[in-house]
Amino acid sequence: MTRVFINGCFDVLHRGHLELFQYAREIGAEVVVALDNDDKVRRDKGPSRPINKLCDRKFFISKLIDVDKVVDFATKHDLERLIEEMAPDILIVGSDWREKEVVGAQYAKEVRFFERIDGYSTTKIIQDISSR
Repeated sequence: MTRVFINGCFDVLHRGHLELFQYAREIGAEVVVALDNDDKVRRDKGPSRPINKLCDRKFFISKLIDVDKVVDFATKHDLERLIEEMAPDILIVGSDWREKEVVGAQYAKEVRFFERIDGYSTTKIIQDISSR
């Protein structure tokens, strides 16, 4: 069984996220999504985030047909431990991480980069709503 691991905040779901989950399902028998908890999102994205609380984000993502398991984490260290414990066959990260250190990469058999879908960004969606 091929286990695929993805992580992120997935605050406001959009088409790019759904295509990522679909891609993960196409290459894996088990898809695990790890979510940044609310405090981590605030630290990383600012005091106005997340838009959706962790309990709601976990609920939304757990209902998606392409996702088998949803977990959460509070720190980079917690994320690394999760990846180590799960020992995924494939770790998928966004293409913007191509030249950066990928947390937990050493515990996955393979790291794949998912190309961002043009025009889809949670930050952009929030900015578009705010400017209306």
